[in-house]
Amino acid sequence: EMIALIMAGGSGTRFWPLSRASLPKQYLRILGDKSMLQLTFERLETLVPPEKVYVVTSSSQAILVKEHLPELPPENIIIEPFGMNTAPCIALSVEYLSALYNENETMVVLPADHIIKDTDAFIAALKKAETAAQKGMLITFGIVPDYPATGYGYIEKGEELEEGIFSVKQFKEKPELDTAKEFLRQGTFFWNSGIFCWTLSSIHKALKEFLPETLTLAEEVLQLKQSFASEEAIAAVYRKMPRIPIDIGVMEKARFRAVIPVSFGWNDVGSWKALADISPKDENQNTFKVDGFALDARDDYVYSDKFVALIGVDSLCIIETDDALLVTSKEQSEKVKEVVEYLQHKHKDNLL
Repeated sequence: EMIALIMAGGSGTRFWPLSRASLPKQYLRILGDKSMLQLTFERLETLVPPEKVYVVTSSSQAILVKEHLPELPPENIIIEPFGMNTAPCIALSVEYLSALYNENETMVVLPADHIIKDTDAFIAALKKAETAAQKGMLITFGIVPDYPATGYGYIEKGEELEEGIFSVKQFKEKPELDTAKEFLRQGTFFWNSGIFCWTLSSIHKALKEFLPETLTLAEEVLQLKQSFASEEAIAAVYRKMPRIPIDIGVMEKARFRAVIPVSFGWNDVGSWKALADISPKDENQNTFKVDGFALDARDDYVYSDKFVALIGVDSLCIIETDDALLVTSKEQSEKVKEVVEYLQHKHKDNLL
């Protein structure tokens, strides 16, 4: 049995207006009757018992975690004062878990808001990673790409270390389209899934080597929590953490790192377009949440509880809530976060 850490503190701004501060993306039931957090938790159940699943989240979302995962022991919720990035939340979690488990315990780290269609292939990949992790490797999972995506970071594989496990030659940031096409042609580049596997000892050593201040601050935060310090005092220390992802802070610098190429129906559902791509469609490639009519309209995604009629429009995302309406082309849908930034600037908190 391994430990699982689910990262569930994100704000999901690219899913505005449905995703709000009071109910971020990972708590939405956008694909059926279960939230993305619940689906992530269930995906692990054949490999990790509930008592060894931990969720790291911000203090403002802790009550949501309890509501969505009532079977999770309360002490398995690791609380950040507020959301930062993956390096701080992983450092805090590793310090917390190191006091509870043997240093050789294997740990898988994964986001709460990803879709994985082939659970069996996912579990098989985790089992393969566990073997490599026990040899001291820091494992990441590379998604075999099926189109030249510009919205994902990439991992280039190097030599094969053992069957199905490769050294990491380099990490690449989100590319331009021509570069993404070249990555696809070469066949040695994979999408960076943001899912990791390592032992507590391996990641602790790596954090100590590459992000020592982050680890020190994590220790201080936990000490303050144990001494029942005020929330303000804890937040003041946590605020000193660098806002960087674990990829940049550790994985790009580590020596004993490896990638496992996988194909298990992964999607980070990072935009309304991404959700539209995996949603059921009618004969004209349109999706209506409830009901609708389309005349000379194709490839549109409509999330509304009202009847919606479309005439002569293609490739749109139309999202309606009680207090807001979003209309965007699919290709521009990742810019929704700029709407959120505008609302923040205008102090329209009722829409956030």
